[in-house]
Parts: sequence; C-alpha cells; structure tokens
Amino acid sequence: MTYPTGYSIAQTDPPRSPRETLPTMYDLPSEFPEEPGLPDEFHDLQPQLLSRTLALSDYSRNQWFTGSDLNLYYDVHHPLWHKRPDWFLAVGVPRLYDGHDLRRSYVVWQEGVSPAVVVEFLSPRTEQEDLGRFYQQGDQVEPEDENLEPIDSNQVPRKLDVYETYLRVPHYIVYSRYTQRLRYFKLIGRQYQEQAVDSLPETVWLEDLNIGLGVWAGEFEGIWGHWLRWCNAEGCWLPTDTETAQQRGDRLAQRLRELGVDPDEI
Repeated sequence: MTYPTGYSIAQTDPPRSPRETLPTMYDLPSEFPEEPGLPDEFHDLQPQLLSRTLALSDYSRNQWFTGSDLNLYYDVHHPLWHKRPDWFLAVGVPRLYDGHDLRRSYVVWQEGVSPAVVVEFLSPRTEQEDLGRFYQQGDQVEPEDENLEPIDSNQVPRKLDVYETYLRVPHYIVYSRYTQRLRYFKLIGRQYQEQAVDSLPETVWLEDLNIGLGVWAGEFEGIWGHWLRWCNAEGCWLPTDTETAQQRGDRLAQRLRELGVDPDEI
C-alpha cells in the first residue's frame, strides 16, 4: 500500500500493528505551507504559560507531553488529516517521542494515547470552527467581512467533531481573550456537554487530573492581561518555573537576613 505521502508499507498475514505499518511523525509533514501563521502574539505567549504552570500530582514530569500549534494526526484511514490545537496535553506518554526524541508532530496511532485536554483560543473567523454546534452569536470576535471567502472544509471533519468523535478528548476548553470568556466542554458518554464555569475568577476543575484552570489577571513576560493559568483545589495559581526560582531566592535572602547576613553583599 502506498499513502499520499509517498510512504509505502508491505501487507502481511496476519497484518502488523498500526505502530509498525502506518507513517510516523518522521514520514508526515510537520506543517503545511498553505496554512496561515499564528494570528497574534497571544497565541505564542499563552501556551507557554499553560505549559510552564502545569503540575500534575498523579504523574511525573516524564509522563506527560504538551504541544502547541503542533500537527495532530488522528485518522489511520486518512493519514494526512490533522488538526493543529492551540494547546493540548497528553498524559501517560513519555515527554520525548519513544523516550529519546523531540516531536515534530503528534501521531495518535504511534503514540497510542489521545490528548486528555485540548485548549483553543478564539481568533477572528475561527469561532464556528472551534465551537461547532455550541457556537453563539456572542462568541464572534469581530464582525464578519463580507468580502472574505468562507472557510472551505474540503470534507475534512471540523475541530469539534475530531475532538469529540475521533479522539474522544475528555476535556475541551475554549477561551476568548477578547471577552475573557472561558467555556468548558466535558465528554459525557459519546458527546460533549457544556459545564458550568465558576466565577470570580472564572475557573473549571478537571477532576480526573486533579487540577483546575482559570482566567488569571496579571503580568506574564512583561505583558499585563487576562491569561489562562492552572490552579490547585484551593484556587491558588500554580507558579511558573521562573516564579518558583524567584520564591526560593526570596526565602533564602530572608533567611540570610535573619542570620545577620546582607544577601546583596554576597
């Protein structure tokens, strides 16, 4: 059999597993030239904050992977079909591909694990693609330009269908930085059902992962705004690696002062 990628496999009886026969991340494109680049700086900074504040009590750091704007291949029958989530988390997989390499893409039939969480950030003209049947007029980021051509799906499943039906992602979260609105869709049975979001601040709790996600008002990388950030059961925001190092430094400096040592003179 020869795939559209040019990847060819030999047939055997009995057939070999998909992990042995289907294309890997090395065989599949890591990007497509016709796709637009990131729409704004938020799509670069916000995923960093999600990854840098994530701490899962039930998994070691080598047991999960986070991806941002990475091709996610999901259908063994259509190996070029992919989505590119703004951010996603897969648990129970090695941080590195096969334990030793950085990923160029995430290929579900190779990994054997679908994402546990997918987060999409609304951008102009992506609202209906991101929200599917849950789209509401209030989700529109900006008025439609009648001169723009509608997005052509070319028969490829839309994001909500892929996350809900193909991948069965347990937690699908959509956030608009324009309205600071957080929406949470939980897979119950075969379909997503929208869940209530706590207010002040807006937060959701992912019980199986023992972690919360909410809208935090603060400064990240020198930019003040409303950002998605992980929190614990008490609602305390989890620190970034930089903040953790700063906190340790502050505690050490305070201890030195208690001992009569000026840390600024060391």
